[in-house]
Amino acid sequence: MNFNDSNIDWSKVDVVIKKASKILLTTHENPDGDGLGAEIGIYYHLKELGKDVRILNYSPLPTNFDFLNSDNVFETYNINKDEKWVSSVDLVIVFDVGDFKRTRTVADAVLKHKLKILNIDHHPHPENNSFTYNCVDLKAAATGSMVYRYLKINRDKPIEKKSLEGIYTAVMTDTGCFKYSNTNIECHQIAIECLDGGVETHKIYQSIYENSTKPRMKLMGEFLSNINYELNGMFAWSLVTLEMLKNAKAEVNDVEGFSDMARSITGVEVAVMILQQDENLCRINFRSKGRIVINDIAKSLGGGGHPLAAGAKIEGNIKTVRNIVVDTTIKSLKNKIQLRN
Repeated sequence: MNFNDSNIDWSKVDVVIKKASKILLTTHENPDGDGLGAEIGIYYHLKELGKDVRILNYSPLPTNFDFLNSDNVFETYNINKDEKWVSSVDLVIVFDVGDFKRTRTVADAVLKHKLKILNIDHHPHPENNSFTYNCVDLKAAATGSMVYRYLKINRDKPIEKKSLEGIYTAVMTDTGCFKYSNTNIECHQIAIECLDGGVETHKIYQSIYENSTKPRMKLMGEFLSNINYELNGMFAWSLVTLEMLKNAKAEVNDVEGFSDMARSITGVEVAVMILQQDENLCRINFRSKGRIVINDIAKSLGGGGHPLAAGAKIEGNIKTVRNIVVDTTIKSLKNKIQLRN
């Protein structure tokens, strides 16, 4: 079963899921609202079906998503504690990964035991991948909206409220609170159903976006104060170094949304955040306001993603990576501007 950016027959997906008794759910490292929300969206459905299901992620749950964890269902994968259970799993469902390697040690265990993998994602994947079953819809606003479509098939009763909370979280976060260009009619239909189902959408918004710690605000201030502008202000970039994180007493997860803030500046079309993860590794976030596609730039640096939101990881010290990323982006943007003119 391979629906790689083609119309997905969710009834076939349903057959695969219902055949499995023991199911592992996972998403990428440093998870976001889409991956986490998609996991929760399907978790309660699978429990309803009587499945032995667990959510095992490589990274811990970010604190601003604690509201999704009222039943303590999110677990951080531990090879000593979890591998025996994982080895007996019938089906692994991965959400929003972009690249299966981004599940890190979870992927290692899954591949080691040659488990069947169902991929549900709205990021591009090559035909040659690790998945047994592949469901990709590049036009979907969020992976959570794909889970919603699955839950709606052959259903004679409302979707459970806790599942709707996950789906709403996924759609809201991946559409920038319904303001990005990927927001479509389906997104608003999902929001309506969530409201009808008793989801307190304002509380979800507050938990995610109005719950910043003082260290995050301190880090944000330094990030914004040191934005650099290129190409007459069309391209903005800034760094988050290990020293900045230490000085602010902040965590890596605190940088969520920083690149979007840089993109929001008047005149900026493309924004880049370079995050130093350790002495020899940096994570790069690319954001475009809409007129310029940037996932090809991320791909040229070993990453990928959506046309307007992409990323990459590059080995090297912060200065070397900074020069590579900034120079590559400037060169690419100049070419794009020339082609447009």
